[in-house]
Amino acid sequence: MKTIFPVLVLTALSAATASAQQTSAAPGVQRLLILSKAERMLSIVDPATLKIVGRVPAGPDPHEVVSSTDGKVAYVSNYGGGTYNTLTAIDLVGHKSLATIDLGALRGPHGLHFVGGKVWFTSEVAKAVGSYDPATNKIDWVVGTGQNGTHMIYVFPDLSRVVTTNLGSGTVSFIEKRTGPRPDWDATTVQAGGRAEGFDVSPDGTQVWAANAQDGTITIIDVASKRATSLAANVRGANRLKFTPDGKLVLVSTLGAPDLVVIRASDRSEVKRIPVGRGAAGIQIQPDGARAYIACSPDDYVAVIDLKSFAVVGRIDAGNNPDGLAWAARPN
Repeated sequence: MKTIFPVLVLTALSAATASAQQTSAAPGVQRLLILSKAERMLSIVDPATLKIVGRVPAGPDPHEVVSSTDGKVAYVSNYGGGTYNTLTAIDLVGHKSLATIDLGALRGPHGLHFVGGKVWFTSEVAKAVGSYDPATNKIDWVVGTGQNGTHMIYVFPDLSRVVTTNLGSGTVSFIEKRTGPRPDWDATTVQAGGRAEGFDVSPDGTQVWAANAQDGTITIIDVASKRATSLAANVRGANRLKFTPDGKLVLVSTLGAPDLVVIRASDRSEVKRIPVGRGAAGIQIQPDGARAYIACSPDDYVAVIDLKSFAVVGRIDAGNNPDGLAWAARPN
């Protein structure tokens, strides 16, 4: 069932507190999406100027956000620690709320990924992952992980493999399509570390890196063999982990320390610790790899980092307790 929200027209707010560098030339309209959990708002930001061009209600307790491939619609997970069971759809062109998507028994939606024209999501309470098809307005696929706190999600481009972290169990789940006369899905559980949460898949698709908030380690898993190794990265309180688009660097945010940690993927050595505030959560990297945006939740701003100099070059004030970040690109 869809519930249409009233349209709210808001004045665009200036959000830059430092001189912004121009993003590299790219076709169409580029936007950075920032969720404010405390204000229940989505800020739509022009990354070239670091100015907010629109703010839209994001539903109750918004945690993660993802954009459709065409950059026209954003989807927000309404988490509520397992209380809520909705996604909120937002028009990124008209800057207005579109609809509430009822997930039924799939409560506690959190992690999101948009691939193959569908919204893929986790459900902590159901210990499951699922996909929602905007074209039919239906949930068309659900598979259980059997793990506690199924939290973040990544779907491979060919839709043959889904990866999740399960923070309650400290594990990583691989859910893989099985071909043959009776197609099905196989689930493999790999032990990671305490409170495995933020993770990413290397751009070449061969490795999964998962940050373990409780242990301060990073579990590195070979996708083909499912063999795991542990890296003593000193990232206690880790929240999110992201590869740069070229696969050379890994960024780890932590709510337990003031720095963003930068690791070289090839030899797994620490490159830099960049002071960003009292702690950090969401990470978004520009597609060209020039800058990273870090949600400094305790400090109520998003830090802008130049990935060549490793310097903080700007700040975006987009509401209290910023967390989920996403990138949207659409044709002119």
